[in-house]
Amino acid sequence: MTVQGGGLTRLAFWGLAVALTVASLTPVEHLPPLVFDLWDKAQHALGFAALALLGSLAYPLWREAALVAGLLAHGAAIEWAQAATGWRHGDLADWVADGVGVALGLLIARAMRRIRTVRA
Repeated sequence: MTVQGGGLTRLAFWGLAVALTVASLTPVEHLPPLVFDLWDKAQHALGFAALALLGSLAYPLWREAALVAGLLAHGAAIEWAQAATGWRHGDLADWVADGVGVALGLLIARAMRRIRTVRA
């Protein structure tokens, strides 16, 4: 996805946001078994890294702080919703993993912008 702010990138961003939310609220018995607990945290980090990267590319005019705040709020809302479902539970450590993923995604986005600037 090389077109910054393009419709396909925005569709990927919002599609991933919806997919992560649905997967996060799906009853555990409908999900593949976890290999070990650390993998759960890695899934959170990778999912939110992808969201941060796509969000940065899809909306290049957004302030980075707004993207971070929005993604962290989304992660917190997912954890709160999980706690309210009765079949999942919210976990502060999952939200921290989301934050690590957001930071990673933004670092990758910054590196991509620098590479693009050097090549131009």
